[in-house]
Amino acid sequence: MLRWLLILLGLTLIGGFFAVALPAQTRGPSLEDEQRALVSAREQSDKARQRGDALRRQAEAASTEADRINIQAAALAARIQAAEADIRAARSRIAIVERLQERQRARLAEKQGPVVRLTAALQMMTRKPTALALVEPRSLDELIYIRSIMSTVVPEIEQRTASLRREVEQGEELRMQSAQAIASLNESQQRLAQRRRQLSGLEANGRVEAQQFSNDAGLEQDRALALGEEARDILDLMDQIRESGVVRESLSQLDGPLLRPNQDGDGPIANPASRTNVADAYRLPVVGDIVTGLGEISDSGYRSRGLTIAVEPGAQIVAPAAGRIAFSGRYRGYGNIVIIEHDKSWTSLITNMASTSAEVGDEVVQGAPVGRSGRDDPEVTIELRRNGRPIDIAALVG
Repeated sequence: MLRWLLILLGLTLIGGFFAVALPAQTRGPSLEDEQRALVSAREQSDKARQRGDALRRQAEAASTEADRINIQAAALAARIQAAEADIRAARSRIAIVERLQERQRARLAEKQGPVVRLTAALQMMTRKPTALALVEPRSLDELIYIRSIMSTVVPEIEQRTASLRREVEQGEELRMQSAQAIASLNESQQRLAQRRRQLSGLEANGRVEAQQFSNDAGLEQDRALALGEEARDILDLMDQIRESGVVRESLSQLDGPLLRPNQDGDGPIANPASRTNVADAYRLPVVGDIVTGLGEISDSGYRSRGLTIAVEPGAQIVAPAAGRIAFSGRYRGYGNIVIIEHDKSWTSLITNMASTSAEVGDEVVQGAPVGRSGRDDPEVTIELRRNGRPIDIAALVG
């Protein structure tokens, strides 16, 4: 009886050693999705840092104090977006490590099972008294069977325990990677908070200085609000703003009083949009993932006229191209919105903002901070139009 028990245990245990580990069942995004998100976040971080460095050099070479402050604000906003992308990357790294840990735990449990069963079997065998082997007539045969089984099982035990040690070492490496990713996340969050404070101080100083040279700002804001009340919907509002922009451009070309002096008081403020071609220098206003493209139909049957971007709560929103703020504030069901007039009848609309930091009449450079996203609904929509027609932004930003 003991012989057959040993044979059965040996076959069972050896077969158990070759069991295939089942993949861990995980919820949420897959490992591959998280890896793609990590690559995307790192690319966004690198691009934002490059923009910040370029803007910092431009600020150092600025000829006027007003230009220097505006470009410095844009540089800080780029650094904020780099920090936001770093946070997204750190969270993706943490999620990747968690997925790998789940798989590693599943493999470890699968490999531990046969060893545990073999240990239990050996313990059962050792319970037989030694003296019993002297009086049982078939003890010698049973010892031969035990030796035969052990000669087969022991190498497998050594191999499997070595594999278990490697799994444990990998587990330690994953724990170290997780700690590093968490430390990186905390560092990025601290850096983000610091840069937001710097930007708030710079915007406050710039706003005080701008008030001295923008006596007509209140009138422009009132006029923009009046247009918003008269418009039937947001498309009508954009059409009215476009038409008023065409009129303003026509008037600015006539001889007569200067429309708005710059800080030195020696001439009109040049429209920054005229320095670049919008079609050649346009980028997304916020760091995030595109969830809806131009022309896509939502679950509610609404056809998108631009891009909807899923972002982190409180994400920094910047001007996608240089231009003039034509509308800034709340508008019906769109939350806070910003409309930016660019050169040659190009117009950008940014909606679903929690707050705006730009005012009507402000001339903004590309990358200038214009607001922040919400916390309860962190999605931002950007639309680009030329002569009232929607333009596919994805084809411009690549």
